[in-house]
Amino acid sequence: MAHPLQVRARVLDIAPAGAYSRFLLRAPGVAGRVRPGHFAAVAVGGEDSAMLLRRTFSIHRADPEQETVSLVVAERGRGTRELLRSRVGDTVDLVAPLGTAFPQPVGAMTALFVGGGHGSAPLFALAEQITGQGGAVGFILGASTADRLFGVDSARKLTPDVLVTTEDGSTGIKGRVTLPLAEAVRAIGAEAVYSCGPMDMLHAVTEVAAAEGARSFCAVEEAMGCGTGLCMTCVLPVVGEDGVSRFVRSCVEGPCFDGARVRWDDIGTVPADLYGAADAGAQR
Repeated sequence: MAHPLQVRARVLDIAPAGAYSRFLLRAPGVAGRVRPGHFAAVAVGGEDSAMLLRRTFSIHRADPEQETVSLVVAERGRGTRELLRSRVGDTVDLVAPLGTAFPQPVGAMTALFVGGGHGSAPLFALAEQITGQGGAVGFILGASTADRLFGVDSARKLTPDVLVTTEDGSTGIKGRVTLPLAEAVRAIGAEAVYSCGPMDMLHAVTEVAAAEGARSFCAVEEAMGCGTGLCMTCVLPVVGEDGVSRFVRSCVEGPCFDGARVRWDDIGTVPADLYGAADAGAQR
């Protein structure tokens, strides 16, 4: 789990990135604590706003020397629209880093990274870490349309093994990221698949990875109320190392999970065998 700070972060730059905006923030003390997969929570609307809940974003980059972090923001509703009205020089109330990051790779390995839309944002720092340790990486980046892709050029700077998919066929392979996934795992001999994107995509990626004998690590995009583990609105059914299924919080135990332990088909339900469920107690 991360050790977050709450800081007033200054907006250094806001740059368009396809359908998204990339925010560069100076956040003293934060960047050195960030690991790939951590996220940030940003207050929106100012001190007098009725929007009480922070908005959460995967951390795209962190530079301890410059004391900066960057976030990729997609306009989704009132809160993100308010944030997108920010200007260079403004300050935002930032809490970061939050959550549990991807497992840290040890030594050289071969990994495939799969991103859906701007869900690819937290994947690049980990890919750079793996190549820096003598490993090899590949990417599959997908979106509904070409303008909703993120990071294709960054991926191509790291490896020639980059596939692009769009559901409307506007660029790359027509279809979803899972279409070329099995072949891509085999082509590079991936030991692990790291993914971030919509839940149904993560479910499908995990199934394909398992069928190909690769580990699956997923950063879930679950709606979060508080981002700190208090409100329990982002729980998922996950099988623990002891074999017992429990609800765990995406914002604390996640957002990064071993995909094989997430009970994808049971998300949104209370499985009868879940620890603490009424039926589970009767079974004991």
